Amino acid sequence: MPVDASSLSGEGQTICVTGAGGFIASWMVKLLLDKGYTVRGTARNPADPKNSHLRELEGAQERLTLCKADLLDYESLKEAIQGCDGVFHTASPVTDDPEQMVEPAVNGTKNVIIAASETKVRRVVFTSSIGAVYMDPNNSPDTVIDESCWSDLEFCKNTKNWYCYGKAVAEQAAWDMAEEKGVDLVVVNPVLVLGPLLQPYCQC
Repeated sequence: MPVDASSLSGEGQTICVTGAGGFIASWMVKLLLDKGYTVRGTARNPADPKNSHLRELEGAQERLTLCKADLLDYESLKEAIQGCDGVFHTASPVTDDPEQMVEPAVNGTKNVIIAASETKVRRVVFTSSIGAVYMDPNNSPDTVIDESCWSDLEFCKNTKNWYCYGKAVAEQAAWDMAEEKGVDLVVVNPVLVLGPLLQPYCQC
């Protein structure tokens, strides 16, 4: 029988959202607050004006904390995640510079999974990308993309598509680490994300 999500309440539960100032993450923070959850959002600089819209959300004053954390600073992530019931991991660099993309994407995701394991978080939901599973020149146009599909890493490297390469390697690392640590992991692979901005700016 289908579950009516509109009737679910997050009262008494705390959720961590990494990269809280991003487009997807901002909407997740808003929806979680609307459902009654207490939210801890991570940001490299919580005082940055680009995160100010989060404090203006309904319920933010009572139930939103912005935590200073960096994907590559394990202790800061662990501190933000400690005591949470779940984590939405959306933080990721968006660049085709391999040095700025691959290490933060892979090691940052590992850090989130390890921190979730050590703090006994019930579930991690990881925002990956269609780029992690679709970039394979051997796929035909009618190929159905499912759990068995991965982007061809050599193809990504040869075409210098470091964003897709980083996303693919990060997701693979997430599954491996989640299995090793016994973390309940859910991965979402968005194709095209559209909608109104909550932020007062657009990072294009």
